[in-house]
Order: sequence, then C-alpha cells, then structure tokens
Amino acid sequence: MRYKYLVLTPFLLVIYSCKETKSDELKTPKLELESLKHIADVEERYQSVNVEMCEVVGGEFWIPYDLIDTAAVKARGFSALKRKIPAIDLYDEKLRMLTSALGPMYIRVSGTWANTTYFQDNDLPKMTKAPEGYENVLTRKEWKGVIDFCQYLDAKLVTSFAISEGMRDQKGNWTNAQIKPLLEYTNLLKGEIYASEMFNEPSHSSHGGAPENYDAIDYANDFKAFKEYVSVAAPDMKILGPGSTGEGGILGGNDSTITTDKILSAKPIPEFDIFSYHFYGGVSQRCMGQLSPENALNDEWLSKTEDGLKFYEEVRDTYLPDAPIWLTETAEAACGGNPWAVTFLDTFRYLEQMGRLAKKGVQVVMHNTLAASEYALLEQDTHDPRPNYWAALLWGRLMGTQVFDMTINIEGINVYVHNLKGANGYAALLINPSEKAVDFHLTQNAEQYLLTAKELVSKEIQLNGKVLKLESDTTMPDIKGVSVSKGELSVPAHSIMFLTFQGK
Repeated sequence: MRYKYLVLTPFLLVIYSCKETKSDELKTPKLELESLKHIADVEERYQSVNVEMCEVVGGEFWIPYDLIDTAAVKARGFSALKRKIPAIDLYDEKLRMLTSALGPMYIRVSGTWANTTYFQDNDLPKMTKAPEGYENVLTRKEWKGVIDFCQYLDAKLVTSFAISEGMRDQKGNWTNAQIKPLLEYTNLLKGEIYASEMFNEPSHSSHGGAPENYDAIDYANDFKAFKEYVSVAAPDMKILGPGSTGEGGILGGNDSTITTDKILSAKPIPEFDIFSYHFYGGVSQRCMGQLSPENALNDEWLSKTEDGLKFYEEVRDTYLPDAPIWLTETAEAACGGNPWAVTFLDTFRYLEQMGRLAKKGVQVVMHNTLAASEYALLEQDTHDPRPNYWAALLWGRLMGTQVFDMTINIEGINVYVHNLKGANGYAALLINPSEKAVDFHLTQNAEQYLLTAKELVSKEIQLNGKVLKLESDTTMPDIKGVSVSKGELSVPAHSIMFLTFQGK
C-alpha cells in the first residue's frame, strides 16, 4: 500500500443480479443473522473520551508537526516538541454540540499533567506560578467548566489526582491536601466524580511527577491512605486502577520497580473496583517512533490492541478476577499521534479497536483526546470533525451494548455485530483494509452506511459517496443510510461499512 492511494468509490454499492444462480450463491459467503451467539455486553458509555488536564488548565502540549522547529529540537530537546496552549473553552457551543452527538459517555479529565496539578481553591486571579511541589494550576473556574460540561452532556466524570511532592507531608506521606478541596468544591457545584484513578500511569511514574525513586511499596502505602480517605469523603466514587500502560513488550520506558504485578502484590494490597489500563500501540514520529503509514492497515497493527489487552487481562485475572476491565486511555500513538492520525487511514484502527475489545469483554474504551493534538477526534483550533469523529458518530448511533459472535468467514475483512441501538435489530460493522473489493451475500434487506475517502490520507471522508461535513458550526449533516436489498453486496477496497437490520 502506498502512502497516497486512490480509492474509486461508486455511489451505489449494491451488486444484485436477478440471474444469480444457486451455485454462485453457495460460493459467496453469507452474512446470516439467525441464531447469533450472544458473547458479551459493554456499557452504554462504552465509547468515551479523554480531555487532558493540560487542556483544562492550559499548558505545554504537543506541537503540531508543521510547527516543529528542528533547530529548536536540537538545541532544547524534548521541550521543543511542546507548545503553550490556552485552556479549552468547555462552554463552546460547537464543541458541546459535537460531543453530545456521540451519545452517552464518560469524560475522563486526567493525563500526566494531572499528577502535578495544584487546585487553587479560591476565586482570586489565577496564580502565575504553581506552588513548590507542583507544576500546574487548576482554578475553580476551570473545574466548574468541567462539571458544567459533563452536566450539559449528561456525561459521567472520571479523573485522577495529584501525586507530586507538593501534596505530601514532611515525611513524604500521602495527604488529602489536594483531593479534599477538589471533592468539596465538586459537591458545592452539585457535581459528581463517578470514578477515579489515584494518579495517572504509575508505570511511568519516574517521569510522571511522582517523588524520586517511587516504587510499588510507595504506591501501596499511598493507596491505603487514599482509599481510607475517599471511602468516607466520596463513598460512591468508584476506584479505578492501576491505569498502567505499555507493559508486556508493547512500549518501552516503563519503570521496572513499579510494574502492575508489583503494584498488585505489594502490601498492603491495593484493591480496585474497576481494573483499568492504558494502551498505545507505539510512539509517534514526534518522539522518534518508528511507526509508518505503510503498515497502518496490516493485521499486525490492527490486532495489536488485543496484545495489550491480553497482558493486562491476565494480570487482572490473577489479582482481581471479578473486576470489570476498562481501557481508560488510548489513541493511535503516544506523544500526540502521528501525522496520519488525522486522516481516514487511522479510522480503520479506531473501529477495529472498538470492535475487537467489545468482543473480548472490555466494558469501556476512552479515546485520547477529544480535541487536542493529532490523535484527537476534533481539530484543536476549529473543532472541525476529523474522520475518526464521523466513525465514532456512526458507532454511537448504531452499535448497541449486546455483542454477538459472527462466524462468517469473508476473506480480507473483519465483521463485528451488535444489537441495533434503540431498536429491535442488529448492526454489523464490516472493515475492509485490503486493496481489493470483497463480495458477500445478504440474506435480508438492510440499511448501508459506507465510509470511504478519495485518498487514505485524506482528512475528508465520504458517507455513501457524499462528503461528510457540518452544515454550520452548530448544525450536523443529515446522517442517513442507503437501502440495500438482500443478495450480493460488495465492500470496496479500503472501506468501512455499517449495515443495520430491523427485527431479530
């Protein structure tokens, strides 16, 4: 596959012949929905998103590729790969409209920046510098924006708290110095933190704001104090954890002294209501990663999300076998994503991950991010939808919470089947990352939603041959399927097809 590849896409995809013979029908795989095996259930808020704490407070976040100054990188190193971004306006009408359209979700406000964020619990102007032991400042106004955003969307808030030196006593012990005022102010606003990790990514704590030489024993002691406090101050808040990432050979840079195995076997043993993990299949070119667009559609890449799950699922099964498993942070690649994360090329990975993990029993998948850097669903400055946003929109509208096993063997494509959201029926997702069209036989009539692009690396995506774009900043396009009759159907090369079927 070349980096730029033309996909010729006809508007009408039905190839139905009245002269079809019985022998032809036997040769073509059938998409049959009778007697499907129900294999899993996901949460109503299965598809969820992250809003980085850095976005909320305004801070140093990944610089766009077209603004990277190679001379500055040579001179200043890693710091030159970031730029100052303003705090996100969570009252923006366009942002709210687009997020709301995705359906019920969790909004996770966290990230590495949350580990060192100081909550300024007053209504004075924002501090120009964080207190000693912290790096960032979160104001009441900014946190109110988060609460109001979640309430507007009817979303449930997930977060994490500071772990840096600033919130510790003179002996280095965990204190409630930061979590207490944040919980109290949340209650004052009549908001709710539905769930929280103690802090973000302990697997990378050495460069995530934790005290020097922080290890699994420190984590266990901190967690004991944390849980004792929140069990009284926020008894309904679910505790997620540990929220590590990259283990099992998926990524490098992990801290060997604080692996997930060591965290869950340390004394006192941490116990979580929900087992959480993070997944990135690699790091972006921004951080010297070796991923390439030429490999973005091969099965090794598309299935890698299952490798990440396998490692953490085995750990969960060993220590917390009854805990549901959530993927609380994931995207195309760590360090803000690759240049092609903004294009149709990454939409295959996005939907493969959603389909594969649902079949494996993962309850929630939180995409990183909503509107920051290349891996975001929306353009950072304009909030215009990217291809992954439109894919997420169709998933949210069509794919229900019941997951079924589809045993059809259609060479070259993967098929995922859920109940049809809000109706009595099924929704099937067919993903064809290959360079040739694939035919199969429909045994009943359906509605088709076909996603294509003129080029795989295009930011512009088409639904049933028509470019998807907003009618205005506050008006969605009319999302409609095309009726297709039972018979032969072709899934074009490099395309994604949703099919909906009424009645079970």
